Amino acid sequence: MFDVFCWFLLDWTLTGSLSTSRGFHAASILTNGKVLVSGGAIDTYSYVNSAELYDPSSGTWTVTGNLNTARKSHTETVLLNGKVLISGGINGGFLNSAELYDPSSGTWSVTGNLNSGRTYHTSTILTNGKVLVTGGYNGGCLYSAELYDPSSGRWTVTGDLNNARASHTSTILTNGKVLVNGGYDNTGNYLNIAELYDPSSGIWTVTGNLISGRYGHTASILADGKVLVTGGYSYNHLKSAELYDPSSGTWTVTGNLNSGRSAHASTVLRNGKVLVSGGYNGDYLNSAELYDPLTGTWANTGNMNMRGHSHTASIIANGTVLVSGGYSGSYLNRAELYE
Repeated sequence: MFDVFCWFLLDWTLTGSLSTSRGFHAASILTNGKVLVSGGAIDTYSYVNSAELYDPSSGTWTVTGNLNTARKSHTETVLLNGKVLISGGINGGFLNSAELYDPSSGTWSVTGNLNSGRTYHTSTILTNGKVLVTGGYNGGCLYSAELYDPSSGRWTVTGDLNNARASHTSTILTNGKVLVNGGYDNTGNYLNIAELYDPSSGIWTVTGNLISGRYGHTASILADGKVLVTGGYSYNHLKSAELYDPSSGTWTVTGNLNSGRSAHASTVLRNGKVLVSGGYNGDYLNSAELYDPLTGTWANTGNMNMRGHSHTASIIANGTVLVSGGYSGSYLNRAELYE
């Protein structure tokens, strides 16, 4: 009875609005518990150089220092020293620039350039503190991967992917390797190919194929070390979800989402369940669902107050999930909490 009662307590509430509407932005949790949002788009050809901080203790946003270069569809990664690295993106061209945010001063500084400009790429912090950037698009889908060294502020090329790809996902596994899966390639194929990066050798090896090729999906690492992939697009908006087992290198089907969706967000909650929110399936979605790893099933949970895709979702220290921005025919300044 208590468990059922608690289930229905979970709901979305609006919190302070962003100062600037935005979608296709990036967000990360700082070591002080605040949420940093950077860049994005405010219309089709207008890109944002502003950044904002959300304070969970007050439920308000404050403007912080501006990026040196406006950009959307970039990546944002918290380094071991607490600074935040953003890389790539698009602003009329495919950007090779990178910047560092210092939370102590609230300012951005330029750091070393990527060797290749790119957008729709991924970035992952490795156990050694370096940042791995993979694939992306710069007029064609990229095979290349690069490593950022915070101690030197420089990028070096590492082993190429076996398959060029963009709009894929990357996830660091408990063994320190990085799993890349899905995306699309230069022929327009929706990829079911997955690869593993070994930081000790700098080499990619192909692992088991996804059962369904997809892009615009999400990937989340579960408490047992498996990786949950949800939704995405492959000639239609997918309901399917799959689990990758690093011990066997294989994928298995798990329960379907109740609603097909792409360009959504997924967040692992403190209780081990996975929250999927929003997205697009021909309509802008406000629905949210919870995945239970113990049963392999999805259950609908409370709807968001506003519809949209290409938002961000961040789990904050008290266990609530902050959704910010997005697009639903226009760019949004909304922020909502799931609690």
